[in-house]
Amino acid sequence: MDETKRCVWPNEKDDLMIEYHDKEWGTPCHDDGILFEYFLLDTFQAGLSWRTILHKRENFRKAFGDFNPIKISKYTEEDVMGLMNNAGIIRNRLKILSTITNSQKFLEIQKEFETFDKYIWQFTNHKTINSNFKKHEKIPAKTKESDAMEKDLRKRGFKFIGSTICYAFMQGAGMTNDHLVECFRHGEIDDKHRKNQAK
Repeated sequence: MDETKRCVWPNEKDDLMIEYHDKEWGTPCHDDGILFEYFLLDTFQAGLSWRTILHKRENFRKAFGDFNPIKISKYTEEDVMGLMNNAGIIRNRLKILSTITNSQKFLEIQKEFETFDKYIWQFTNHKTINSNFKKHEKIPAKTKESDAMEKDLRKRGFKFIGSTICYAFMQGAGMTNDHLVECFRHGEIDDKHRKNQAK
Protein backbone atom coordinates (compact mmCIF):
# COMPACT_ATOMS: atom_id res chain seq x y z
CA MET A 1 0.00 0.00 0.00
CA ASP A 2 1.24 3.46 -0.95
CA GLU A 3 1.89 5.42 2.27
CA THR A 4 2.99 8.60 0.46
CA LYS A 5 1.44 11.77 1.90
CA ARG A 6 -0.33 13.71 -0.83
CA CYS A 7 -2.85 16.50 -1.26
CA VAL A 8 -6.42 15.31 -0.84
CA TRP A 9 -7.69 15.94 -4.37
CA PRO A 10 -6.05 13.12 -6.42
CA ASN A 11 -8.28 10.05 -6.08
CA GLU A 12 -6.17 7.19 -4.74
CA LYS A 13 -7.72 4.88 -7.33
CA ASP A 14 -7.04 7.23 -10.25
CA ASP A 15 -3.49 6.60 -11.48
CA LEU A 16 -3.63 9.43 -14.02
CA MET A 17 -4.58 12.00 -11.38
CA ILE A 18 -1.87 10.74 -9.03
CA GLU A 19 0.77 10.90 -11.76
CA TYR A 20 -0.29 14.44 -12.67
CA HIS A 21 -0.19 15.50 -9.02
CA ASP A 22 3.19 13.86 -8.37
CA LYS A 23 4.98 15.01 -11.52
CA GLU A 24 3.31 18.13 -12.91
CA TRP A 25 0.92 20.10 -10.72
CA GLY A 26 2.67 22.94 -8.94
CA THR A 27 6.01 22.36 -10.66
CA PRO A 28 7.34 25.74 -11.91
CA CYS A 29 7.01 25.74 -15.70
CA HIS A 30 8.79 28.14 -18.05
CA ASP A 31 8.20 26.32 -21.34
CA ASP A 32 5.89 28.32 -23.61
CA GLY A 33 4.51 25.20 -25.27
CA ILE A 34 3.46 23.63 -21.99
CA LEU A 35 2.18 26.94 -20.62
CA PHE A 36 -0.09 27.26 -23.66
CA GLU A 37 -1.29 23.68 -23.18
CA TYR A 38 -2.17 24.39 -19.55
CA PHE A 39 -3.95 27.59 -20.55
CA LEU A 40 -6.01 25.80 -23.19
CA LEU A 41 -6.97 22.95 -20.87
CA ASP A 42 -7.87 25.31 -18.01
CA THR A 43 -10.18 27.22 -20.35
CA PHE A 44 -12.06 24.02 -21.11
CA GLN A 45 -12.11 23.04 -17.44
CA ALA A 46 -14.31 26.01 -16.48
CA GLY A 47 -17.41 24.57 -14.82
CA LEU A 48 -16.05 21.03 -14.95
CA SER A 49 -13.72 18.86 -12.87
CA TRP A 50 -10.01 18.69 -13.63
CA ARG A 51 -10.35 14.89 -13.68
CA THR A 52 -12.69 15.17 -16.67
CA ILE A 53 -10.19 17.30 -18.58
CA LEU A 54 -7.16 15.23 -17.62
CA HIS A 55 -8.75 12.04 -18.90
CA LYS A 56 -9.48 13.77 -22.22
CA ARG A 57 -6.05 15.41 -22.44
CA GLU A 58 -4.71 13.23 -25.25
CA ASN A 59 -7.96 13.72 -27.20
CA PHE A 60 -7.47 17.48 -26.84
CA ARG A 61 -3.86 17.09 -27.98
CA LYS A 62 -4.95 15.38 -31.22
CA ALA A 63 -7.90 17.72 -31.78
CA PHE A 64 -5.86 20.89 -31.27
CA GLY A 65 -2.77 20.12 -33.35
CA ASP A 66 -0.52 19.04 -30.47
CA PHE A 67 -1.40 22.30 -28.68
CA ASN A 68 0.32 24.38 -31.36
CA PRO A 69 -0.91 28.00 -31.06
CA ILE A 70 0.19 28.83 -34.62
CA LYS A 71 -1.99 26.04 -36.06
CA ILE A 72 -4.93 26.84 -33.79
CA SER A 73 -4.78 30.56 -34.57
CA LYS A 74 -5.59 29.72 -38.21
CA TYR A 75 -8.58 27.46 -37.52
CA THR A 76 -11.57 28.12 -39.77
CA GLU A 77 -15.31 27.60 -39.29
CA GLU A 78 -14.84 24.19 -40.88
CA ASP A 79 -12.31 23.32 -38.17
CA VAL A 80 -14.74 24.55 -35.51
CA MET A 81 -17.47 22.30 -36.90
CA GLY A 82 -15.06 19.37 -36.84
CA LEU A 83 -14.27 20.07 -33.17
CA MET A 84 -17.98 20.37 -32.35
CA ASN A 85 -18.43 16.86 -33.77
CA ASN A 86 -15.47 15.43 -31.81
CA ALA A 87 -16.91 13.37 -28.95
CA GLY A 88 -13.45 13.00 -27.41
CA ILE A 89 -13.28 16.62 -26.22
CA ILE A 90 -15.60 19.12 -24.51
CA ARG A 91 -17.87 20.30 -27.30
CA ASN A 92 -18.53 23.84 -26.19
CA ARG A 93 -18.59 26.27 -29.12
CA LEU A 94 -17.82 29.32 -26.97
CA LYS A 95 -14.77 27.63 -25.44
CA ILE A 96 -13.57 26.47 -28.86
CA LEU A 97 -13.93 29.93 -30.41
CA SER A 98 -12.25 31.49 -27.37
CA THR A 99 -9.32 29.09 -27.73
CA ILE A 100 -8.78 30.21 -31.33
CA THR A 101 -8.84 33.87 -30.28
CA ASN A 102 -6.62 33.20 -27.28
CA SER A 103 -4.04 31.43 -29.42
CA GLN A 104 -3.83 34.54 -31.60
CA LYS A 105 -3.39 36.75 -28.53
CA PHE A 106 -0.84 34.30 -27.09
CA LEU A 107 1.27 34.75 -30.25
CA GLU A 108 0.97 38.54 -29.94
CA ILE A 109 2.32 38.36 -26.38
CA GLN A 110 5.21 36.18 -27.53
CA LYS A 111 6.06 38.77 -30.15
CA GLU A 112 5.92 41.60 -27.62
CA PHE A 113 7.74 39.92 -24.71
CA GLU A 114 9.88 37.38 -26.65
CA THR A 115 8.24 34.60 -24.63
CA PHE A 116 4.84 34.10 -22.98
CA ASP A 117 6.82 32.93 -19.96
CA LYS A 118 8.34 36.40 -19.44
CA TYR A 119 4.89 37.94 -19.61
CA ILE A 120 2.87 35.58 -17.44
CA TRP A 121 5.37 35.15 -14.59
CA GLN A 122 5.45 38.91 -13.99
CA PHE A 123 2.20 38.51 -12.03
CA THR A 124 4.11 36.68 -9.28
CA ASN A 125 7.25 38.78 -9.68
CA HIS A 126 8.89 35.89 -11.56
CA LYS A 127 8.94 33.57 -8.58
CA THR A 128 6.78 30.87 -7.03
CA ILE A 129 4.46 31.93 -4.22
CA ASN A 130 4.87 29.41 -1.40
CA SER A 131 1.43 29.10 0.16
CA ASN A 132 1.98 26.80 3.16
CA PHE A 133 -1.64 25.65 3.41
CA LYS A 134 -2.38 22.93 5.96
CA LYS A 135 -5.99 22.29 4.90
CA HIS A 136 -7.42 21.92 1.40
CA GLU A 137 -10.39 24.12 2.36
CA LYS A 138 -8.05 27.06 2.93
CA ILE A 139 -6.84 27.12 -0.69
CA PRO A 140 -8.54 30.08 -2.43
CA ALA A 141 -10.33 30.01 -5.78
CA LYS A 142 -8.62 33.24 -6.79
CA THR A 143 -6.14 35.81 -5.46
CA LYS A 144 -5.08 39.38 -6.13
CA GLU A 145 -2.44 38.00 -8.51
CA SER A 146 -5.00 36.04 -10.53
CA ASP A 147 -7.29 39.11 -10.53
CA ALA A 148 -4.46 41.20 -12.01
CA MET A 149 -3.71 38.49 -14.58
CA GLU A 150 -7.35 38.30 -15.66
CA LYS A 151 -7.62 42.06 -15.99
CA ASP A 152 -4.55 42.31 -18.19
CA LEU A 153 -5.46 39.30 -20.34
CA ARG A 154 -8.94 40.73 -20.93
CA LYS A 155 -7.39 44.06 -21.92
CA ARG A 156 -5.29 42.18 -24.45
CA GLY A 157 -8.37 40.56 -25.98
CA PHE A 158 -8.41 37.12 -24.37
CA LYS A 159 -11.83 35.47 -24.23
CA PHE A 160 -13.53 33.12 -21.75
CA ILE A 161 -11.11 34.15 -19.07
CA GLY A 162 -11.76 34.65 -15.37
CA SER A 163 -9.77 35.02 -12.18
CA THR A 164 -10.65 31.45 -11.13
CA ILE A 165 -9.35 30.07 -14.45
CA CYS A 166 -6.21 32.19 -14.04
CA TYR A 167 -5.63 30.84 -10.55
CA ALA A 168 -6.09 27.24 -11.68
CA PHE A 169 -3.49 27.98 -14.36
CA MET A 170 -1.14 29.48 -11.76
CA GLN A 171 -1.47 26.38 -9.60
CA GLY A 172 -0.78 23.99 -12.46
CA ALA A 173 2.16 26.02 -13.80
CA GLY A 174 3.79 26.28 -10.38
CA MET A 175 3.38 30.03 -10.06
CA THR A 176 1.99 29.18 -6.66
CA ASN A 177 2.91 26.12 -4.60
CA ASP A 178 -0.49 25.05 -3.30
CA HIS A 179 0.52 21.54 -2.31
CA LEU A 180 -0.49 21.09 1.32
CA VAL A 181 2.38 21.34 3.78
CA GLU A 182 2.10 17.63 4.63
CA CYS A 183 2.25 16.65 0.93
CA PHE A 184 5.64 15.30 -0.16
CA ARG A 185 5.58 17.57 -3.23
CA HIS A 186 5.34 20.76 -1.18
CA GLY A 187 8.82 20.35 0.23
CA GLU A 188 10.33 19.20 -3.08
CA ILE A 189 9.06 22.27 -4.92
CA ASP A 190 10.04 24.58 -2.06
CA ASP A 191 13.59 23.16 -2.01
CA LYS A 192 14.00 23.65 -5.76
CA HIS A 193 12.65 27.19 -5.46
CA ARG A 194 15.12 28.03 -2.67
CA LYS A 195 18.03 26.63 -4.70
CA ASN A 196 17.02 28.65 -7.76
CA GLN A 197 16.72 31.80 -5.65
CA ALA A 198 20.22 31.20 -4.27
CA LYS A 199 21.79 31.03 -7.75
